[in-house]
Order: sequence, then structure tokens, then C-alpha cells
Amino acid sequence: GYEVTVVCLSFGERGESARLWKEGKTLDEVKAEFMRRAGKLNPFEDIKREDAEKVMAALKNLDKDHWAEEWCKIGLAYEHQADTLAKTDGSRDTLRELYMHAFDACRVGRYPSPVSPGKVVAYHYSLRMFSKASKYFDPPLEIIEIPFEGKKLVGYLQKPPGVSNPAVVLHWGGVDGWKEDRLRIASEIMKAGLASFTIDMPGSGENPVLYGDPLAEKTYFAWLDYLPTRTDIDGKSVAVWGGSFGAYWAARLAFTAKDRIKGAVFHGGNVHYGFQKEWLVPAFTTGGATYLFGAQSLLDARGRAMGVKTVDDFLEAVAPLSLKTMGLLDKPSAPLLGVNGKLDDQAPVADIYLLLEHGNPKSAKVYPEGHHMGRTPGQPADAIATMIVAWLKDQLAR
Repeated sequence: GYEVTVVCLSFGERGESARLWKEGKTLDEVKAEFMRRAGKLNPFEDIKREDAEKVMAALKNLDKDHWAEEWCKIGLAYEHQADTLAKTDGSRDTLRELYMHAFDACRVGRYPSPVSPGKVVAYHYSLRMFSKASKYFDPPLEIIEIPFEGKKLVGYLQKPPGVSNPAVVLHWGGVDGWKEDRLRIASEIMKAGLASFTIDMPGSGENPVLYGDPLAEKTYFAWLDYLPTRTDIDGKSVAVWGGSFGAYWAARLAFTAKDRIKGAVFHGGNVHYGFQKEWLVPAFTTGGATYLFGAQSLLDARGRAMGVKTVDDFLEAVAPLSLKTMGLLDKPSAPLLGVNGKLDDQAPVADIYLLLEHGNPKSAKVYPEGHHMGRTPGQPADAIATMIVAWLKDQLAR
């Protein structure tokens, strides 16, 4: 058995929860936490400490545009250095490294989500810099665009060297980790002899459809329609892997696309309990501890994905998405693996248990000392991804 503890905080009145939401973290707290993570911990593991020190010294406040501007100064300097070197045929490794430093700086500038004009600029800079860096990737990265409802969807394909017609892992992140941020996971996938196809979940990155839009699920079906048209991959042998707030879509596809996918990984997400007031209000007030700027930025990021700004509007928008409310839980599903940490304060582990209790048998890996996504102090950074990829490879071999 298991226990689920739910803490309910009132947000209708301007009480303690409202105060905590407004205050967030102080400038000194953010600086100290950033330096603790810089060069070591997700999502800032690729930031050079000297760059972090320079930005932290320049920050006068936590204004979103000020944050973005200081990080973009770092990114633009790297980009200029790389552009200059490219004119004289600099080495591929050096150019890739410089452009990726540029990308990483501007990526942090838009972190966690581009909810201000300056952060939007930082995001567009980061896309440009990533595109330049991708020209020097090995294995090569192909940027793919397909039409969708008068707009377009963008995905990144990488294939494992020496493997003919590989099966495909279609994967995506959540509200702050987008397709450009999944290179490490793509590498793990390719090491297993599988092709990596990375996209943005609805409401994030270059996906033009909001998370709660009726068309959101169709963006996934558009890719599932596209993949079999390729002759260089096995587009009919596909598994999906969604991370964090994007994990919901992997669980949903396990039911709604069960005949089109060979497996789905629900990694650190929500399917029902995580969409309820009793969970979300604490997550948006006293929870969200892993967020650099505090819990209020979790609401900013998730709210942007949903197209809303307040807790009330978010609760109203997300409630219909519950797989329990939709009546999917007891229906047949594709093989489904749930992964998370028992101590996660962004997505309740109870949602994994809920999936296990309904429908056909499913698999799970719960880390008893793990936090969001199962990340556990002292555990190697790639251990969880390695475990997930092994499960995906096994499903795709069947």
C-alpha cells in the first residue's frame, strides 16, 4: 500500500499562500542557488562557472527582462566569436562548442519560460544559436518542419550511426525543457541503436498549439502520421517518452494511440491528482522547490503553456484533461512505464499508482528518495535515462 498526503491551502483570500506566491525567492537566494547548480545540475549543467559568476555579479534585481539581457550578453559574445571563426574555417568541434555555449546562455536567459519581452528575445536568440550549432553535430541533426492547421510543427531527427532503418523514440519535455534541451537524452537513445525524434509539447517551444487546446493531441498524431513516410527509419515502430508536465501526453497517447505505438514512458508528470486543486495550490505556493525562482515561476511557466495567468484560471483549464475525468483509465493501453521520485513536489507520485490500479498491467519505477523526475541525491545524472532507454528498446524489439 501507500499513503498520499494532500495539503490544501486557501488561495481565495490574501493569506499566507498568497504572500508566499508573491514574494518568491530573494536576489541573494537565487544567486546562491544558481551558483550551486552552475556547471553541475540540471538545467544549468552546461553553464561555465565564469559566465555564471559574471551574470550573477551584474544582476541588480530579478526583473525578467534584466535577467534575460545579462544572459544574452554572454550568448551573443559566444555567437560573435563563433561567427568570426567560421569565416576562417574553424574546426567543427570548436564551432559546435562555441555555438552551444551561446545557446546555453540564451536558453538560461529565457528560463524557465519566455513570459516577458526580454525572455522572448532570448528564446529566439537561442533557437538561432542552436540551429548554427546543429550544423556541426555528430551524428547529424535534421530539422524537420511539417504543416499543421495553417501553421507548422518542428522536430529534430538524429539517427544512430551504422544502424539501418532504426526504430524511433518520439520524445519531449515539459514547460521549461524543450526539444533543444534533450541532446543528452537523444544521445542515450542513439547509443541503444534507436533513432531520436525530439519535439515540443503543446504550449511550449515552437509548438503553435496550447496545452489545453482541442488540437493539442492532434499535434502528436501529425508526427505519428509523418514518421512512417520516412524511408531511413522504421516509422511504424515508435515509442513515446514525455517528461515533467509533458509526461501527461505520453500517458494519454498510451490509451488514444495504443495501436500506433509500442510503448510509452510517463516520466514525472500528472494524469489526475496533479490536476486537482488540492495538489496544485500547494505546488504553486509553498511547493515547486526545484524551481530556481520559486513556486511562482512554476505557475508562470505552466500558465503560459495553458494560456492562462492565474491559479483559478489554471485550475479551470486543466481539470478537463484528467484521464480519469476523460474515462480513459480503464481502457486498454499500450505498454506504459511510470517513473518519478516519491518526494516530487511538482507532480504527485500518486498519479503513477493511479495508472497501475486501472486497466491492463503497467510498469513503474518509483525512487523512494527521488525528487522531480526521480532525481536522487548521489545518483549518477544519466542513471534514470539509461534505465528508461533500456525499457524502450525492449518494447521496440517486440
